[in-house]
Amino acid sequence: MNSKVWFRKALSMCLMVAVYATYSMVVLASPDKIVGELTVAGKSVNGEIPVVTVNGEAVRSGRTIFSSSTIATTENSSAVVNVGKNGKIELAPNTVVTLSFNDKGLSGDLSSGAVTALSADNVSVKLPNGEVLKLKAGETAAAGQQTQTQTQTSSGGGAAWWVYALILGGAVAGVALAATSDSNDLEVGGGSIVVSPR
Repeated sequence: MNSKVWFRKALSMCLMVAVYATYSMVVLASPDKIVGELTVAGKSVNGEIPVVTVNGEAVRSGRTIFSSSTIATTENSSAVVNVGKNGKIELAPNTVVTLSFNDKGLSGDLSSGAVTALSADNVSVKLPNGEVLKLKAGETAAAGQQTQTQTQTSSGGGAAWWVYALILGGAVAGVALAATSDSNDLEVGGGSIVVSPR
């Protein structure tokens, strides 16, 4: 009789542990947690595969990246972080950036190096001087080139305003040249006789 009670208690304990483990795994696998995937590229030095560091830990391609991770590339490595529909960015060699992402977009706090948006709807990068740049696909934010990057992203039209400035400058020069010429004779009507009604 005593062995039956002991067997029931052991079986009940095992079932409770199984239920607890199952529910804890369901909570950890919740779909609302957004993660990114890290792909490392670069030159191998002395036969070693290129690595980058994530929160101080050396990692290779295929690593899962969580929000608020600090990623640092070496001089021989670069990395691509793919966060699905939120964006895909490339980190140049010698880059240190802290990435944060949610369902609204991807943002980074750039300490050094350069970040390029490969595909993005809402990617913003905070530069070391405090500027926050919104990047579109193909645009780059670099820690050492704040003003150039700001001009590229904010002008939108590129060099189109130079064309308008040249046309306006040419028109002003033409008017000034006509006004300062020696012959100020202006014949309206080509010398024909005008008869007044009075």
